[in-house]
Amino acid sequence: MKPVHEAKVIALVGFPNVGKSTIFNALTGKTQKVGNYAGVTVAKKLGEFFSTHGKKIQLWDLPGCHSLEGDGLDQKITSQFLHDSASGEQPLQCIVHVVDASALERQLPMTLELKALGIPMILALNMVDLAEAKGIRLDIKLLAKELNLIVIPIHAARRKGLFELKQALSQNTPRPSPTSSSLDGEKIAPQVAEICAKAARRPSEDQFLLSDKIDSLLLHPFFGWLFLAAIMFGVFWSIFRFASVPMDWIEGGKGLFQEWVTSKMAAGDLHDLLVNGIIEGVGSALVFLPQILLLFFFIALLEGTGYMARAAFLMDNIMARVGLSGKSFLPLLSSYACAIPGIMATRTIDSPKERLVTMFIAPWMSCSARMPVYLLLVPLLLHQQEGNTFIQALAMTGIYAIGTITALAVAFLLRKKLGEDEIPQHFLLELPPYHAPQWRYIINQLRQSAWEFLRKASGIILAISIILWALQTFPKTSENPAENLENSALGQISRAIEPIFRPMGHDGKTGAAILTSFAAREVFVSSMAIVHSVEESEDEETTRNDLRQRLQEIRRPDGSPMFTFASLVSLLIFYIYALQCLPTSVLMAKESGSWKWATAQFLFMTTFAWLAAVVAYQVLS
Repeated sequence: MKPVHEAKVIALVGFPNVGKSTIFNALTGKTQKVGNYAGVTVAKKLGEFFSTHGKKIQLWDLPGCHSLEGDGLDQKITSQFLHDSASGEQPLQCIVHVVDASALERQLPMTLELKALGIPMILALNMVDLAEAKGIRLDIKLLAKELNLIVIPIHAARRKGLFELKQALSQNTPRPSPTSSSLDGEKIAPQVAEICAKAARRPSEDQFLLSDKIDSLLLHPFFGWLFLAAIMFGVFWSIFRFASVPMDWIEGGKGLFQEWVTSKMAAGDLHDLLVNGIIEGVGSALVFLPQILLLFFFIALLEGTGYMARAAFLMDNIMARVGLSGKSFLPLLSSYACAIPGIMATRTIDSPKERLVTMFIAPWMSCSARMPVYLLLVPLLLHQQEGNTFIQALAMTGIYAIGTITALAVAFLLRKKLGEDEIPQHFLLELPPYHAPQWRYIINQLRQSAWEFLRKASGIILAISIILWALQTFPKTSENPAENLENSALGQISRAIEPIFRPMGHDGKTGAAILTSFAAREVFVSSMAIVHSVEESEDEETTRNDLRQRLQEIRRPDGSPMFTFASLVSLLIFYIYALQCLPTSVLMAKESGSWKWATAQFLFMTTFAWLAAVVAYQVLS
């Protein structure tokens, strides 16, 4: 979207986690991600809305930063944009400086920095209700008088004060007259202190607020870790416990759709393609959508309540032991959803070496694309504990812990090899207040996540399902399905690659499914459904439409089970470590500035995954 000079151009500026994105979303109708820590937004965004007078307004949401000075990418983007605007190179009629009403002492120095630019400005005092709940007594009129600015109290999450903000933006905002104290860094702090003492009176220092009581537990050096472990375990338990009903609906719908297509079509290749190729392949992936959405829901919920910043605070000490910082934890946390936004979020890391190491290990955070694989293999591994969501959640927690611990170990070695930074870096984190989650934005995020998964299912998964069906169907050499599969193109490929996967405890068919998942990990489930769809089992009535039970029936040539405890563990370990995401490699090359790092990352992670899987199988078997 290109700026239109006839429209009024406005920029939202402020610290990370002060509600800029919430205001941007509320005014423009966009659904940008709202987070509770620095690093979520690292690029400026542009949206449009109409003022109360019907005039078009273009709104920039600039990256959150603590100052216009600094080497971080977020600070550089914001500072460059505003300085270009001050010099006339960039059209900008007004700055809306969004500040947290409960943290004026820390945030008003930036207000004075912005005043010094001489651009018309409005101060949006966000989360006023929360500040007053903390016992802070705000005098809005006195604050406006002291700063000589228009000050509008708002609560963006509840859409309070947004109409008044739109009204103010509809009018011509006066240009501030910067004083000498606005330009002199040594005089800024005392003048902020004076303003806050008058206009934002705090409770007595010995007053212990509810948020302080909560933090005394959640940030405790011992109990804080217990709470973090309990929360993560609770997330995985809920994923197994509450997603079973919608998963059964999808599984049942897939079966009914296959039966309906069968009743309407004559037997033949086209029928086989639709029923055993497309519907079986795509349906086998879609069945895991409820669990993936639950994962995203809990991540958004923890972000929306302010807990994620506390988790980052707890992790900072551990990150420091491996040569990283809390700034690395935030991108790594994002990588649990997807490595791509995680790698992009490393732009907020000032240290080039720390940023490179963080990008290198980010794909080892088990992303949501691995979830369908885990959700297929873990219940298969624990089939004797079927229905025991506690044991399954414990196994999932262990899987995520293995990837994270290994990633930190590799980071420690790589960080030592790269050496220390020439200029020491410091981690600054603003702990947001606890508050109710913004359900509207959580729902929007879930809708977008579902759409992205469905788009992938209708694209990559559909294409690979068709290709796999064709490979296992042609050339036709026999009327016997098992014999025809043996002589098909897929059968020939499976035999060729089987020596690579045999040390892991798997045959060529599983190897072929693994190879297809290098395009997208979710494809593994549909690939397994397709390559084994013609396999006969002893109890066909109960295993016909259930891939997990069908895999339990598969036997080796000597009659022993194919999927044993050892082979399932080796397969899980391979998927914990293998880099099976081409877009991630492309982004790694772009962000690191070299294909050398992207290639090294792919080769190292894939080789490490294979070796770890082989060792696991050989030891356990």
